[in-house]
Formats: sequence, structure tokens, C-alpha cells
Amino acid sequence: MKIIRDYHFVKPEDQGATAAIGNFDGVHLGHQSVIKLAKSALPDAPLGIVTFEPHPRAYFTPDTAPFRLMSQTARTSQLEKLGVNNLYELPFNAEMATLSPREFAERIICEGLGLSHIVIGADFSFGNKRAGSANNLVGFGAEMGFGVTIAPLLEQSVATISSTAIRQTLTDGRPQEAAEMLGHWHRIEGPVIAGEQRGRTLGYPTANMSIDGLLPPAFGVYAVLVDVLDGPHQGQFHGVSSLGKRPMFGENHPNLETFLFNFSGDLYGSCLSIALVEYLREEEKFQGLEALVKQMDSDSARAQCILAAL
Repeated sequence: MKIIRDYHFVKPEDQGATAAIGNFDGVHLGHQSVIKLAKSALPDAPLGIVTFEPHPRAYFTPDTAPFRLMSQTARTSQLEKLGVNNLYELPFNAEMATLSPREFAERIICEGLGLSHIVIGADFSFGNKRAGSANNLVGFGAEMGFGVTIAPLLEQSVATISSTAIRQTLTDGRPQEAAEMLGHWHRIEGPVIAGEQRGRTLGYPTANMSIDGLLPPAFGVYAVLVDVLDGPHQGQFHGVSSLGKRPMFGENHPNLETFLFNFSGDLYGSCLSIALVEYLREEEKFQGLEALVKQMDSDSARAQCILAAL
């Protein structure tokens, strides 16, 4: 998959694609539906995705709390799995933010990227102050020579599938409901970082990962699926994770600590992908290490039963 970050210098061979436009945070079922429509619109054309970095929400409100469901790297990996040929990952900056809807259509879609056909969601808005609508883009396409398909919002039961709805299920501690809307488990990906190594002394050595920049799901303990993505221990494992601030030890910066079942080895520097399968309990502060280890034994036994049934 090619990653193109400057619409001013797109090679002729990277033009002519059919592309879905959006932020694709989480790459949920709604996003996947839009991508399928883009592919079917012009089956012989390269399949592209037009997205933005940073997320426009982060650009306009930089002090907002972390809200992203996945990192830039994780999103790229997921899009590649869906068969995307060209990822147009455009910088969202002052220039982009001040383009009028017409300028966006003309400079970005038509002249810069040279797209043949685009697919957008029914709620898509674009241009300065989000002044352009999906229907406006249909008109620009007819005038400028690119096709436009408006994808309907995808619904499941009574809820519309959206990144916002998925964020709510995760902050409520309902990862299985999030997975139903995502079409895959919600995952936290990143390198293993150095920790305090307390788990080793308790019989539960953990792989520590940062969640900086990501939406923090409900703090607590989860049954998880673990993919070790690189290094000598590459493979898939079951495990149990603690997500939060570790109140037992007076910590206050949240991270993710994962214990892998039936595993021994050093994971420092390896990249892990942790799938949150089921929320087991909230964070607790125990009356001593013996009580903590007893609860960890219980958490591990419960997680093993849950994961064995998948």
C-alpha cells in the first residue's frame, strides 16, 4: 500500500483512483461498507482512502481529552488488510482548514489527487466551517468530472454505527458491544515499554504499553487476545490485562499491563496488539499483596474460561 501525504505532488500513476473519504477512526463496519462501495464503483481502478492527520477534531480543539480509537499506525494496518492500494493521508493544517467547499473539491479531489470517483457517508461535511454537504459534493463532481456515491449510514439494531457510539461502549466497559459495531475486537497496539517489574515478584510478569493519545476504555481488568506482531516470540496468545492507574501502588498515569498465559520470554521492544474481549472488573486497591495475588489468580482463571470458549 502506498502512503501519499502531499496532494501537491501526486504522481500520475497514483491518480485516477476511486476513494472513500473520512477519518476512519476504528475502521468500523460503517467504514468498511463505504470502502466496499468505493471498490465496487470502479472495480478496475486503484482503491484509495483519503483521510487526515491530525484528526480535524484534534486540530481545532488541541486540549481535548484523547478520543482516538486507534493510532495512525494501527489504522494504516487495518486499511491495508481491507485491500486499500493508496492511502492519501493529508495534513490537516491552516491551509486545509480554510479551504472553501469548492476549493476542497477543486484543489484536493480534482486537481491534486485526481480522483475518478469518491464515496462519502451521508453525514459527510467538508470545507471551512464544515459548510459543504454530501449533496454539495455531488454537484461539484458533476461539474468537475468525478463521480460521487453517498453511502447510507449503517445501522445495527436501533443504533447507528459510528465512532462516537463505539467510544461510548468502551468507556462504559462494554467491549463486546463495541466489537459488534467494529466488526473486529477493539485493539490497543504499540511497543512494550519498561515498567516497574513488580509483576515478576508476584508471579505475574506483565508486558507494559502506553495508551497516550488514545481513548482510554473503562479502567479495570479484561480478558484479552494478544498478538505479538514481531520479534522472536511472534504469535498469538491468550491473556489478562489491567488497564488504568494502578491504585495499589499509587500510580496516576494510565497504562496497559498484560499477562500472557503459557508464555515465557522477553517482549521488550516488541509490538503487541491487545484485543479487549470482556471486562472482568473495576480497578481496586487491595489490603496487601496477598489479597492482590489472590484476585489475580481469580481474574486469570475467569479469563482463561472466557477465551477458551471463543
